[in-house]
Amino acid sequence: MRSLFLAAVAALALSSPAAAETALTPNIGGRVVPLPKGAAEFGWPGVYFEGRFTGPSVEVAVDPQAEHLAISIDGQVRTELAKPGVTRLAFKDLGPGEHVVRLDKLTESQSGSARFLGFFVGADGQALPPTRRPHRIEFIGDSHTVGYGVRATKHDCTEAEIHDLTDTSLTFGPILSRRLDADYRIVAFSGRGVVRNYGGSSPGQPLPALYPRLIPGEATPSVDPAEPWRPDLIVIGLGTNDFSTPLAPGEPWADEAALHADYRQTYAGFIRDLARRQPQARFLLIAGDSFAADVEQVVQTVDAETPGLATPVRITGMELAACNWHPSTADQRMMADKLEAAARMILH
Repeated sequence: MRSLFLAAVAALALSSPAAAETALTPNIGGRVVPLPKGAAEFGWPGVYFEGRFTGPSVEVAVDPQAEHLAISIDGQVRTELAKPGVTRLAFKDLGPGEHVVRLDKLTESQSGSARFLGFFVGADGQALPPTRRPHRIEFIGDSHTVGYGVRATKHDCTEAEIHDLTDTSLTFGPILSRRLDADYRIVAFSGRGVVRNYGGSSPGQPLPALYPRLIPGEATPSVDPAEPWRPDLIVIGLGTNDFSTPLAPGEPWADEAALHADYRQTYAGFIRDLARRQPQARFLLIAGDSFAADVEQVVQTVDAETPGLATPVRITGMELAACNWHPSTADQRMMADKLEAAARMILH
């Protein structure tokens, strides 16, 4: 699959008037696999690319594969792409002065990936240095963080509707990041928990096991421990899938008490591992209705070892009006509200 894509990149490069155009150096939010000629493969939710330039026009080259991608210029969405295949779009008559072009991944890839091929300006434009924001936030979670079916106004959705109506750009992570002038990275996978996934599915593959991956559906490549991404704040929302369905025969926990104990122990260990790699970061842990007491205990455990490392944020009272009783856009704004006060205390 990658070899076919590399051939497509080469063909696109040959068809482009390289001498008459300049590739922008993008600010990249999220995990990507670098490819030749400045291209990148990406699969985690909420990945984005931003380029700054002057001039009246810009071209965007991309291959969405099975994903929906949004292209915006100066904060206004110009188009959404939803069909696979290498596409190059030109946006003209942008007016004088500085502009920002942005590509956002909206939908969730549990397998597969999309490809960014570049932003380009012509001879009448000039590339500017990429955007640099004062803060960085990482969001680790499940379908609530992904924005599972968040555009829906009904509970009963088909698999196709769940895919098409998912929009990570409408979730609490990007909302909070915009308020705090922060770049962000989202590592989230619907249906996954700390030790147990929804309905006991995919045993041995909860979110912490997937966390090192650069592409969520692929075991390799994995993240370089020396990667330069250094978040000031890590927000984790995991637990709904651990406890939302009853234990079934054959699962490794004797009873609910054993499941809760394993959750607390493993969650604390996950935070310790993250803190060792990111000693500058502090943590906000979302405490939902079915696991608030567990999160409080996890915070007590890690704070006893590193005072002030983690803070619980209680989230309750959601209307859950989106697909399959998932958070609505109003719920997502409420979650951002709840997190904002705690985040400001850490970042400012």
